[in-house]
Amino acid sequence: MRRVAHRTRLYSSSVVLTAAAMALAACSSTGSTAGSSGSTSSGANVSGSAFQAQHKGGTLTMLANGGGGTLDPQINYTNTFWQLYQNTYDGLLKFRRGVSGAASEEVVPDLATAMPKVTNSRKTYTFTLRKGIKFSNGSPVTVDDVLATFQRLFKVSSPTAGSWYAQIVGADACLKTPATCTLKGGVVVNPKTNEVQFNLTSPNPEFKYQLAVPFTVILPKSAPAKDAGDTPIPTTGPYKFVSYDPSSELVMVRNPYFHEWSHAAQPQGYPDKMIYKFTLDAEAEVSAVENGSADWMFDPPPADRLNEIGTKYPKQVHINPQLAFWYVPMNVNIPPFNNVKARQAVNWAIDRAAVVSLYGGTKVGSPVCTILPPNFPGHADSCQYTKGGGTTWKAPDVAKAKKLVEESGTKGQQVTIVSQSDSVNKSIGEYLQSVLTEIGYKASLKTLSENIEFTYIQNTKHKVQISLTQWYEDYPAASDFLNVLLGCSDFHPGSDSSVNIAGFCDKSIDAKMQTAEALMGTNPDAGNKMWGQIDQDIMKLAPVAPLFTPNLVDFVSSRVGNYVYSNVFFMNQDQLWVK
Repeated sequence: MRRVAHRTRLYSSSVVLTAAAMALAACSSTGSTAGSSGSTSSGANVSGSAFQAQHKGGTLTMLANGGGGTLDPQINYTNTFWQLYQNTYDGLLKFRRGVSGAASEEVVPDLATAMPKVTNSRKTYTFTLRKGIKFSNGSPVTVDDVLATFQRLFKVSSPTAGSWYAQIVGADACLKTPATCTLKGGVVVNPKTNEVQFNLTSPNPEFKYQLAVPFTVILPKSAPAKDAGDTPIPTTGPYKFVSYDPSSELVMVRNPYFHEWSHAAQPQGYPDKMIYKFTLDAEAEVSAVENGSADWMFDPPPADRLNEIGTKYPKQVHINPQLAFWYVPMNVNIPPFNNVKARQAVNWAIDRAAVVSLYGGTKVGSPVCTILPPNFPGHADSCQYTKGGGTTWKAPDVAKAKKLVEESGTKGQQVTIVSQSDSVNKSIGEYLQSVLTEIGYKASLKTLSENIEFTYIQNTKHKVQISLTQWYEDYPAASDFLNVLLGCSDFHPGSDSSVNIAGFCDKSIDAKMQTAEALMGTNPDAGNKMWGQIDQDIMKLAPVAPLFTPNLVDFVSSRVGNYVYSNVFFMNQDQLWVK
């Protein structure tokens, strides 16, 4: 998942700043319940406990530098809204909510009455849909809505339709002609028994995860067969969207038809209203949270404000290590990066320590050389682009980079790097521009607001040569990085939903990915070992330049209590106390 402005896994704990945390220089683990050692003024964290009625009510005000793009949950692939979808929409399955640490990684039944019955050599999944649940427009949730949801997933060309859901029987026809998608034989529903059956062409060990992410939340069958854009689609969760303007704000209120059917999957929320404002830059956001006119900021605090918030407001700051990476995708299909030596040159030239410094320092980021983050399934220590060699990054080799640019015959070519316009992304973009200039290109920087940059760099119509972006895990599997970001099935020329931004499609590597994926169902150790080798094979061809793995800084107002952090979908916004 893409975290705009900055789809996530902790090392099973939240970290909170102490009062002596000069520039976030010292942190202390809080264990499995986030916020316990740095509890806010509204009270201690009660993650996973019964609803505390005395804290119900109030308005939660959130800030971001820009909107997250389309509000359509089957198209949007940003954490800006994936966080919000957790308390608005529901799938058959869901990652456990209202808890922190390893417990938040558990997949539990949501709109389904129980976990699926898996038969037919792990190719058939049978669910029973809960009864008595309504959408926020008052219409009942039926098995027909479930079928229509999965058909719509292909009709709107959801970003991972061709990878995650291609194994559903009938998906091949849907990928060829999305408008007439039926998934006949693939999704079978029975209104009399309320059963939903999925039939796959081959076993998929990740299918339960893929049914627990926003792409498969159940929508009314009346939802348009195209991107809904700024128009809210009726929800099932405790909140509904009432208005959205990407340039100003998003407003959410309680869903009057919601009742809690599963505390584990969808607990009732605390605020009566949530407002997301998109009008301030990160500097102003910090000040707004400090003075209490806002409760939380989505964007990373600017590096020059970290010391301030870490020393003055330690109980309001929560730091969570991420299984994610910032990276530089290079378009392998147009000059100059259709030349592998040019791409390798960029990898050699970047001073990753300098990039980490621009992000905020070593307490909030660590240099990386691989696509799979450390401590993630399949990761193997390796660094093919570091001066002096070794398995970890040490220093750039600019001389080698210049030599490769000369050998590639691309020296002197015009290169434009695209980044977001917020202060952190822009500063890193400016640094990358200087690197490109130093190794022999005529480089320029193009900055775009965060609500449009991510889709812009995906669409080949814009002929983006190189860009700066980020990726946060959707669920704990190597394929979620390697296959989603660099597999042939996720490259869609001319589309805003083409998360393979580099346009990289190597048939031999793609075949290895399919083999590794199949191995995960029978021999996970062997499968993960193969994924680690695939990571290194891809890096030899250098379609991307990994930069660093980030730590996520959540800065909340003094009145906020009950901070709960999910390893999968970040802070539980609806579980915050503002009363």
